[in-house]
Order: sequence, then structure tokens, then C-alpha cells
Amino acid sequence: VQLQASGGGLVQAGGSLRLSCAASGSIFVAGAIGWYRQVPGKQREWVAAITTTTGGVTKYADFVQGRFTISKDYAKNTVYLQMNSLKPEDTAVYYCAGGNFTLLALCSESIFYDYWGQGTQVTVSS
Repeated sequence: VQLQASGGGLVQAGGSLRLSCAASGSIFVAGAIGWYRQVPGKQREWVAAITTTTGGVTKYADFVQGRFTISKDYAKNTVYLQMNSLKPEDTAVYYCAGGNFTLLALCSESIFYDYWGQGTQVTVSS
């Protein structure tokens, strides 16, 4: 399984970005894809997750509720993270991760993710 994250960039506060995570392999058949972010010197922080089974169930960290939306495109084997109303504190390197689990209760625990993509930098200016 390989994951390729992209879509980061520089945006002003209040703006929007859409991150993409292109996934290969079985992870898109029965598993979950999550997004994490990390600021230098701080621990990696879970952002959102979606199960890749039919229908797809989503879950968000409290600090992004109502601003970020995670979705998936089966045809493209890609998971998106639409980020709106961005704040300077959203500045971080964002990573996507894949796990062979479908229980959403596990999605915020990094130990359950087996595959990690490279990060994509998101910078929000004030």
C-alpha cells in the first residue's frame, strides 16, 4: 500500500485548501484513511478519518468540526480533506495514513495505521 499526499500550500486566514491522498492497494477496499498534522516540536495530531467501506463513516477532531470535510472518490482511490475557514493555527505538515481497520473508534489512534504518506505543508498566514 502506498499513500501520496498533495495539495498543501500557502493561504491567507479564512481561505481554503483541499488536500488529496491517493491510495494504492487494498486499503481502499476495507480500511480507513486518516489525516494527521504535525508542527515542529509538537506531537502529531489527529485531524479526521473516513472508512473506505461502502458508505464511508467520518469522524473529526473537535478543533476542525464544521470547517474541514473528509471525503473519498472510489474511482480515483483518493481521499480528500477540504479545509475551509483556515486559521494560522492550522499551519502544519499534514500526513495521510491508512489502516486495515473499519472500526471508527480506532481512527484517532496512530498505532492502528500501518501506512503513512509523505507530508504536505499547509501554511496559513494571518
